[in-house]
Amino acid sequence: MRLRHIRLIAATGTAVTALALTACGSGTGTADEGAARPTAAKEQAAPRTPRATGDAAGHAAAVTPAAARTHAPGARPSTAPPAAHAGRSTGTRTGGSVVLCNGANTTVTTQPLARPLDHMLLTVTNTGGKTCELPYYPVLRFDRMQWVPQADASTRPQALVTLAPGESGYAGVLLSAADGSGTGGRTAHKLTVAFQGLTPDSSGGPSASPALPAKGVYYDSALKVTYWQQDLDAISGW
Repeated sequence: MRLRHIRLIAATGTAVTALALTACGSGTGTADEGAARPTAAKEQAAPRTPRATGDAAGHAAAVTPAAARTHAPGARPSTAPPAAHAGRSTGTRTGGSVVLCNGANTTVTTQPLARPLDHMLLTVTNTGGKTCELPYYPVLRFDRMQWVPQADASTRPQALVTLAPGESGYAGVLLSAADGSGTGGRTAHKLTVAFQGLTPDSSGGPSASPALPAKGVYYDSALKVTYWQQDLDAISGW
């Protein structure tokens, strides 16, 4: 009976030892601890991937729109809108519905005035079939004059002068100083009126050559002009 009990204890010890060895070999003991390390590594690596993705997405969201605006085909500087650029080169704006007034679609006449003295009136009439615009002021050249008369800034209108077909715009011309203070006076027999585009000193298209009185007009260094006006009353007392 005692011998049987000893054999049972020995068999039990052998089974426990075998179970421990089996656990180590099957990956449930020390091997399990080794397997836990890759799992922990994955848990550490996982947060880095979303962060990198988020940073890249944020960078793309911040940079891509600006880059697209900068490199968009046909992009134009904000200071030079496409419509204005078209107007300077071809005289057309907003798809051709409005054009710039110039010598091709208007007639220009001159009228020396008795009052005020030494003044002349320019009248431009839209003879085309489309509404036209008159930016800034007329650029005058008498005969072969080598300088450009300046405009009186106080006459600048609050809105761009726009002429429907058949309508007229106006500009005043001070020919000479009434007190005789002007210099280089002479009599001119030819006048060229140039039209400006939508930016200062740009070309608005063909110029006009209105007739002057047969005796010509006298001008001197006091020569200056007004801005184009929608209404004659705006410069009646100039």
